[in-house]
Amino acid sequence: MKKNAFYAQSGGVTSVINASASAVILEARKSQKIGKVFAAKNGILGALKEELIDTSKESKKFIESLQFRPGGVFGSCRYKLKNIDENIEEYERLIEVFKAHDISYFFYNGGNDSADTALKISQISDKLNYPLQCIAIPKTVDNDLAVTDCCPGFGSVAKYVVTSTIEAALDVESMCETSTKVVMLEVMGRHAGWIAGSSCLAQKSHPNAPHIILLPEVNFNQLKFLAKVKEMVKKNGFCVIVASEGVKNSKGKFLAESGSVDAFGHSQLGAVAPYLAGLITKKLKIKNHWAVADYLQRSATHLSSELDRSHAYEVGKKAVEYAVKGLNGVMPIIKRKSSSPYKWEIVSAPLSKIANVEKKLPAGFISADGFGMTNKARQYFEPLIGGKSKVINNVNYQAGKMEMVPKKLNAWRSVSYTHLTLPTKA
Repeated sequence: MKKNAFYAQSGGVTSVINASASAVILEARKSQKIGKVFAAKNGILGALKEELIDTSKESKKFIESLQFRPGGVFGSCRYKLKNIDENIEEYERLIEVFKAHDISYFFYNGGNDSADTALKISQISDKLNYPLQCIAIPKTVDNDLAVTDCCPGFGSVAKYVVTSTIEAALDVESMCETSTKVVMLEVMGRHAGWIAGSSCLAQKSHPNAPHIILLPEVNFNQLKFLAKVKEMVKKNGFCVIVASEGVKNSKGKFLAESGSVDAFGHSQLGAVAPYLAGLITKKLKIKNHWAVADYLQRSATHLSSELDRSHAYEVGKKAVEYAVKGLNGVMPIIKRKSSSPYKWEIVSAPLSKIANVEKKLPAGFISADGFGMTNKARQYFEPLIGGKSKVINNVNYQAGKMEMVPKKLNAWRSVSYTHLTLPTKA
């Protein structure tokens, strides 16, 4: 008998996460073992609250169109499951929902914390005697998942940052004689500088910017930074800076820490760009401007990498294949076979080697002065932004039917979550 599947999106979304969703649903429809795919409304919360979307009601055309749609079409969340020994009620509730809707396949599409959630749920089979194939599907713009060569979502953000850096550099070059001489772009990356580091590819284009790249892996030194800015302005007439939001001082404290934490306990960061701008204005008296890429970098499907989209689709497709083969507690990852020409394949990796492990920029990727990238880094980044996006001409995205599956259980009242936790007084 066919068993139904559960699919959910988790954490920060990307411009290509829906390509993974599309692949899961389309491949599941071909399967002789999978019945319907129920997509959770707002991640794992959709399972706990029994809010499931029946994707069988959606047309093939709509599901195929998701490959070119940014955001998370079914809604995402930041919600951390506790260990099964700490809160067994949540896991019992999940099984209750899975049993009620005949679900035996679980696909969770997310990053580091989502891999942790998937690992915990994969253990339900043994600990609570419920048959379940649990597959995590990689996604994160931060590119910090362990084992995999790169993460779906990252290549498109990198392409956006590279393009924006070149364009901003040409703009400030035009104005530097009598106006702005320094421009800063702040990008995502709390603990790992993959996104900021990828901006080095912009240096292949005139005017050879960015001149300074600030990374979480390199402690910020104010004196060296200001001296470098002054040197670049003197040399070029202007200076372009790309800064990761997670830049830290010598004590390991974020320059832009706001004092709040998110639902996963991560520090919420303010804006590092205006902090740097204040330094430059105060110490160097140089006119400057700053911009924060924020959500634009991860939602810009018009600038997405076609390779990135292919990665996202193929890991979703492979996830279904692994599930019907009976695999549990694994993630389809991207294995690089060569960089030039770029060749890759999808292989499986155990979640135990991925969950809660953060991959940072290798020391060999960072230049000796800490303000740039090496050729080794460029060779890594170069293929990932490749391929012209095949964005559909009509960007008037459709809502879809999003028909909810009738509930069979009592309401779940134990879900308590807050996106941000306000700082407490000492």
